[in-house]
Amino acid sequence: NGTRMVTQDDLMVYIRKFDSKYGPTYFVLDALQKLFYTSDPARESFVDLCEERYVQQVTFDSYLYKTVQGNNPIGDLKLLGKTVSALWENNFGPKREMQKLA
Repeated sequence: NGTRMVTQDDLMVYIRKFDSKYGPTYFVLDALQKLFYTSDPARESFVDLCEERYVQQVTFDSYLYKTVQGNNPIGDLKLLGKTVSALWENNFGPKREMQKLA
């Protein structure tokens, strides 16, 4: 209410609450960035995964609820398999030509 100055302790309390609530989201985003933004084949793998309905649903739900969603262990395992497969194919498989826009 503007009756006192914010202290460092007040900020630390706020930061701890923020980190406990949103820390997992930033952890996942950081992991995705480190995995998929390191090379062109990795970026192509990310594009391949973005076509998956499960990825689109988890992404939408995560934005909607402001926290990392998923809660489907079978879907998460399938996504892990597709991730490894896409990374392998884009790094070691035959090179694909660029797709032309329609």
